[in-house]
Amino acid sequence: MHGPVNEVIQFIDLNAFNIIFLFLVGFIGGLVSGFIGSGGAFVLTPAMMSLGVPGTVAVASNMCHKFPKALVGSIKRYKYGQVDIKLGLIMGVFAELGVQVGIVLQRHILEIWGQAGSNLYVSLVFVFVLVVVGSFVMRDAVQMKHAVGNSASPPIAKRLQKIELWPMLTFKTANLRISLWFLVPVALATGMLAATIAVGGFIGVPGLMYIIGATSIVASATELVIAFVMGLGGTLIWAYYGTVDIRLTLLILAGSLFGVQLGAIGTTYVKEYMIKYVMATIMLIVAVSRFFAMPKYLNALHVTSFADGNVTVMTQISFGVMCLALLTGASIILVSLFKARSLEQAIAVRG
Repeated sequence: MHGPVNEVIQFIDLNAFNIIFLFLVGFIGGLVSGFIGSGGAFVLTPAMMSLGVPGTVAVASNMCHKFPKALVGSIKRYKYGQVDIKLGLIMGVFAELGVQVGIVLQRHILEIWGQAGSNLYVSLVFVFVLVVVGSFVMRDAVQMKHAVGNSASPPIAKRLQKIELWPMLTFKTANLRISLWFLVPVALATGMLAATIAVGGFIGVPGLMYIIGATSIVASATELVIAFVMGLGGTLIWAYYGTVDIRLTLLILAGSLFGVQLGAIGTTYVKEYMIKYVMATIMLIVAVSRFFAMPKYLNALHVTSFADGNVTVMTQISFGVMCLALLTGASIILVSLFKARSLEQAIAVRG
């Protein structure tokens, strides 16, 4: 059953609006990615789909642009002493296994239900995971903001670090010691989601923080190493199936290479809770955007029979909310960066 795959995959036409939009999306995605890890993908994939890019093409093209961007971001943040290379490479190897499983699953869905089914699957997973993880991270950010001098590891991570299950691994930069067997499920889940919906960062980063016990600074920086390893292997597989649109890849990469460096610089000026706050805010807004996009796919699968006019309105709302997510994320990061930098300069002048 390979017919539907070849029939439904189409690359969109690039007009002036699409080119400018994709460049800006790339910049903001890079800004977010450099600030909170490779989580910029949960902005980029829905943004491309909002222009009419098929889900599999958006996933594949996003993964293709991810690994060079992740390389730039990880090098930048390594200079700030935030990257645990050993942790990133070990997680990256197992995440790559998850990528292979995810690609098989995504293609299986595409073959059975076609492009509409694939788009619906991507949107459903986005909404579910973004709401669950975004709510959890938002609650944690609020608690961290009001906590006084509490930077201890999360309770789950504390318990796991006490379990002596061979082989035990020590990570100097992350300042933790934990069994390899607790890294594997986090890495596999990260890779599988990265391959199926082009988003591994919002599982990888919280997983590193809450299960492994890394700080949000180290987690978001080390996730960039994982993203590089996953992105390189996943791109080769997706390219083999002909689903990478190199035009989209180059446009969002051009914008994101600027944004990722600015976002990485921002991490040196803001408090840890702000990184979590930004991540959660964008997640929850993007979830709303994907929710309003689903009626179009449900109609195409004949699951629902919404009026065409209503579907058009909901699709426009989805695109508008996506733009709001992009602007909100960029605004929070840039305002936080400039405020913190101005404060630092003011203190330096007084000193």
